[in-house]
This record gives sequence, C-alpha cells and structure tokens, in this order.
Amino acid sequence: MSSSETLAPRALGILERLVAFDTTSHLSNLALIEWVEAYLADHGVASRRVPSPDGLKSNLMATIGPAAEGGVVLSGHTDVVPVEGQPWDTDPFKLTEKADGRIYGRGTCDMKGFLALALAAVPDLAARPLGKPVHLAFSYDEEVGCLGAPDMIRAIAAELPRPAMVVVGEPSNMEAVCGHKGIATFRVTVRGHEAHSSQTQLGISAVMEAVRLMASLSALAERLERQADPASPFTPKHATLTIGQVHGGTAVNILARECVFLFDLRCPPGMDPEAVLADFFAEASAADAAMKARFPQAGVEIARRSNTPAFAPETDGAAEALARRLAGDNGPRRVVGYAAEAGQFQQAGFSTVICGPGSIDQAHQPNEYVERSQMERGAAFMARLVDWASADG
Repeated sequence: MSSSETLAPRALGILERLVAFDTTSHLSNLALIEWVEAYLADHGVASRRVPSPDGLKSNLMATIGPAAEGGVVLSGHTDVVPVEGQPWDTDPFKLTEKADGRIYGRGTCDMKGFLALALAAVPDLAARPLGKPVHLAFSYDEEVGCLGAPDMIRAIAAELPRPAMVVVGEPSNMEAVCGHKGIATFRVTVRGHEAHSSQTQLGISAVMEAVRLMASLSALAERLERQADPASPFTPKHATLTIGQVHGGTAVNILARECVFLFDLRCPPGMDPEAVLADFFAEASAADAAMKARFPQAGVEIARRSNTPAFAPETDGAAEALARRLAGDNGPRRVVGYAAEAGQFQQAGFSTVICGPGSIDQAHQPNEYVERSQMERGAAFMARLVDWASADG
C-alpha cells in the first residue's frame, strides 16, 4: 500500500522548490521544467517537452507505467499570476508555513500544490508494477488564456495510448468539479487623430470613441445579468463580461491618438461568445468605417486573444467517478465560475474532472496560501491513485 503519511511531507518539499521558481506568465518557465525533468530522470521516468513557438516556455509530458490505454492524465499549469503591487506579508517566492496551518507562497494553491502532489507520487508509482499508466501533463501560459495546453493536448491525443480520463488539479478543496464557464478574451485598439483638445473638428479622440464602445459592453454585461437562467448551477448564474485593462491618451489637452482596452466574456456551456458579441462587433465595424471616412489611418481593430471552451458536466463521467473515489467525495455535483484547461481536454474527447488542493478564493490574492490539511488530503488522493494504477490494484 502507498502511504499518504510519507507522500505528504515529500510533496511539501517539492512545493518549496516549485514556488521558488518565479514562473509569472510574462517570464520563462524553463528553469522549473528543467528541474522537473531532472527529478523525473532520477526516478527513471523519461519526459518530453512540447515547447512554445518561440522556445522560451514549454509544456512537459511524462508517462509512468505501461504503454497501454486506460490510464489517467494528471494535468496542471506551471505559470502563476504577478505579485507586483500586492501587499504580501512574506516573500511570495519562498514557501512559508505559519502556526495556523496555512502554507503561503505564490502558486501554493493555483496550482503548484497539485503539481507537487503529482510529482510526490512518482517514486511510489515507479517502485510498483503498474497495470495502468499515469501521465503527467504540465502546461505553460494558462493564466493568460490557456494558451500553452492545446499543443500538448494534441500531442497526447496523437502520441499516447488513449488515456481513459484527465484530472486537472485546479483548486477545488479536493472535491470533484464537473463543469466550468468558458472564457474568450479580446483586445480592442482604437486609433484616433491627434489635435489640440480645443480643436475637436481637426481630430478624433481615440479615448472618447473607446468610451462609447466600453459603454456598449457595460450595457451588454447588465443585459446578460438580467437574462440569467434561474436554473443555472453557476455562481453567478449568468455569462459575465468585464473590462480588465484600459490604456490610452498622451495628455489632458491632446485628442488621444490611441486607446487600447481588454475585456473578457465568460459563458456557461452551450452559449457561443461570438453570438453574444455579434451586435458589439457590428457597432465597432460601423465606428471603424465612420472614423476612416474622416481620417484613413483611424479606426477600430478587435483581436481575439484567447477562446477557452466551457467544460460541461458529463453523464456518467469516468473522470468524475474516479476523482470522487480517490478523494472520498460523496457530495453534490459542483461547477465553478472560473475557466481552466479542463474544457480544452474535454473538447479533445477526454473524460475530464477538476480536483485539486486549496480554494479558488485564495488564488491570485496577496498572501496566497494552501492549507496543510488540503495537502494531506491531496496526498491521500495520490496514494489511492497509486493503488488504483497498480497491477494488483
């Protein structure tokens, strides 16, 4: 039998190493990937990279056990969100455990805690004859639109004997989550024509035009809230639209040459973001034509940054059943409002579930933490997984 009592402290030691790597999404994750490769090699496990197009980041895949169908994928992202501007009480890149049983550090719950648990199970998996393979799938750039996982998912589908299920270890308090909203993100660039702010007839303020477009998005967000399906299991029940960043203008007395804003739209399963935004796209196209009629270089450009599909609850899902069994979860079915790579795995045809340590309430926050009890519960999950994968399991 695999022991969670030995697996838990091993996971905490690995988590300390993982947190020490600053893998904020605008930076490379290759130092962490190299460390994981060496760790796996020490246990006789080969791995393979699926790099980003520029080679500055990489996904990592590895298989423990036989080259056989029916295995499980343990998936998680290596990148974390920024700490700049957040009032941390401890060094965010140094694991710090306090007397309250909370373990602080950037990524402790989102989601290096799960990566540490998966890696902590490797020695036990490697030491036993396995009847079913356990695949590791670690991605990059999840936090900026789930951009890294698709290439890795295609490699899994093309190169591996078909896995039966995927466990995505996003923070869920070690409870099975069977659905999440999708997220589509967009960058809107409005280009005006500079002039003195007293001479509005001689130019176009990109900021003023952008404000009109942002007002339309705000009205759409309110309309989506009013149209919420009362039976929706999500919190909030409706599709949500938020404008997250705005940059524009040169000075208070200059008609702005450019304004850029970014927004996201999070839709429940079954709702098409392109259809939701159809009227807005038409309005932006009309504004673009009107601006170009005055100044050909002016106009509106919309670029979709990402489009992560929603994750829909499965009927008799194999992954959810396994996660519930391993986690000892007998509660009601759960869905979450955040988006993750689970929708991408499901879209590729894999039975998928979310189950990982920590709470999304602590993710992206200053003083992010995971509770020791959550890591211990995760260690028990992994110990049961080792027994499940074993030839005599």
